[in-house]
Amino acid sequence: MKITWVTRSFLDYRIPIYKEINRLTGDQLTVIYYSDVVPDRCAQKLEAVLGDRAIGLSGELRIGGRKTNNQSFANQGGLRIPLQPGLVKKVRATQPELLLSDGFFQWTYAPLLLNAVLGIPHIMLYERTLHTERNASALRVNARKLAGKFIDAIGCNGTETFKYLRSIGIPEDQLFIGNMAPDSEGLEKEASHISDQEIVSFKAAKSISGPIFLYVGQLIERKGIHQMLDAWKSFSDDIKDPTLVLIGGGEQEEELKQKIEAQAIHNVRLLGRVDYSEVAKYYKAADVFLISTLEDNWSLVVPEAMSCALPVACSKYNGCWPELVKPENGWVFDPLDQHNFVATLREIWDRRAEWESMGEASKAIIKNHTPEKVAQKIYTACLNAQNR
Repeated sequence: MKITWVTRSFLDYRIPIYKEINRLTGDQLTVIYYSDVVPDRCAQKLEAVLGDRAIGLSGELRIGGRKTNNQSFANQGGLRIPLQPGLVKKVRATQPELLLSDGFFQWTYAPLLLNAVLGIPHIMLYERTLHTERNASALRVNARKLAGKFIDAIGCNGTETFKYLRSIGIPEDQLFIGNMAPDSEGLEKEASHISDQEIVSFKAAKSISGPIFLYVGQLIERKGIHQMLDAWKSFSDDIKDPTLVLIGGGEQEEELKQKIEAQAIHNVRLLGRVDYSEVAKYYKAADVFLISTLEDNWSLVVPEAMSCALPVACSKYNGCWPELVKPENGWVFDPLDQHNFVATLREIWDRRAEWESMGEASKAIIKNHTPEKVAQKIYTACLNAQNR
């Protein structure tokens, strides 16, 4: 089956999925993307998999709205439609038997048009949730409802995405769950090659002692870092053994440093941005993974941490928790309820004897969310759409 995936942008975690779908199609996958926003390393990885079937375009135009970035809360900039000159012609030239796309308002307009005019089957992958779309305008919602008429199937990140799409009237038989996965096998393998002595040396070099609660991600308002520090202050005033380690950068970095100093918050280390090649060391050194996001579709850092055998404490505003965070491997809490947040931290500490077994449960759960399994679900949906 000749599949053309119109994606606009992607990052490293998508490469194993592209690779597997290309294998399933018999080397007949083409990916068309916006070369101005995809990092060079990712473009090179894709080209290594697909050769000249990795097609980067540039010169995009945008109509309406205002520019936002992934630091913002969803639906802050109005409806903004990207237009890539020559995109429809380029997609059609690949002679696809089936089209894949990502999201309603990126480059999906090309597959929508080709489905409407030529009847080429079209599957879209989607990740937003009822929570992220709580402020979506009527215009945006109605545009999604209309687009749904030119999509044969929609792959949902998880049940939270499924609930949102059902809420706007997308039929249940048009939906399937499972399109997001990290390179969990690669990260697990990398972490397994790091010795205990290396971790001892690593922690000493970073001046970290005691059990580690780890956060990986941006230091921005949407990630709830101020709420994390407020809860940690209450927790660490009584319990001084563990250390909260945050890696990542962002617009709040300096004010967070000032807050830690001004309020004398115990045992917090802001270590800044680190190269992705170093992340496995932090996961291996940590004891618990903590994420307090106020809004996220599906945080890939959660399954990354799980693949490295960490129990997870996850915000209820993170769309991944129903599939990934269970009583046997973690906790779900409300970062906007400080009493609940602090109580969760105390329960985590009280159950520290269970951390190792909970980490093993995390590894078992994440085995159901590998790139190969995601690719198979997408490919099965492609076959079903083609055979209708």
